[in-house]
Amino acid sequence: MNSAGAAPLSALQPKVSGPAIEFAGVSLSLGRTEILRHIDLQVAAGDIHALVGPNGGGKSSLIKTLLGQMPHQGELRLHWPEAPGVIGYVPQALEFDRGLPLSVEDFMAAMCQRRPAFFGISKRFRAAIDEALDLVGMQGKRKRRMGALSGGERQRVLLAQGLIPTPQLLVLDEPMSALDEAGIQVFERLLQHWRAAGVTVLWIEHDLAAVGRMADRVSGLNRQILFSSTPREALTPERLLALFSTHPRSTDHSPQGQPA
Repeated sequence: MNSAGAAPLSALQPKVSGPAIEFAGVSLSLGRTEILRHIDLQVAAGDIHALVGPNGGGKSSLIKTLLGQMPHQGELRLHWPEAPGVIGYVPQALEFDRGLPLSVEDFMAAMCQRRPAFFGISKRFRAAIDEALDLVGMQGKRKRRMGALSGGERQRVLLAQGLIPTPQLLVLDEPMSALDEAGIQVFERLLQHWRAAGVTVLWIEHDLAAVGRMADRVSGLNRQILFSSTPREALTPERLLALFSTHPRSTDHSPQGQPA
């Protein structure tokens, strides 16, 4: 075990080929409220691509369109290298009745297999669940009730369920929001793991320092895409001021806000 409380990375996730993602003129309105305005965005296959922007700027709505949960105009394409693969999703938080006698092990079983969790973990998934919990440092708390875990511990369990089955595309909605320092170390190691495995990661995040350290590319979204470039080019004071201002304005005039 390392200082973050997680086991060394192993062969849990073999080399995979994640898809490229293309948003072409994607718009979304709810009633008279415009949520997304003509989004043109490309996410390269195998990249860790971060979405940053203010609360209410449409980040979660954009990934919900990707997951097929929101109606939209425009086109959204997943360019799979071969047959369509697995899409994994890690939400920002888990809403449930904390009084339920649901253990970490039960939760993992319920998320990974079709048969009821009270029948136990099937042999098919046991090794994968064991290793996923080990990777996030939660193996020792697998019998603990989910309702008794801290927010950071629950977030680690959510990260673990995102590993099973092996995703080719992984969507992360503020996965660091409840993590303590040890949990952040675990998450950073997982990002390195996914990058090495070739997984395409679309990652919503408020921690701009973490984005600067770990993302391959960053897009700024405030109802519209204001920029999309490398962290060094994206996370400048001028661009961030424009991004987090009340009325979004573009800092570039080239497509997607990228340098011409």
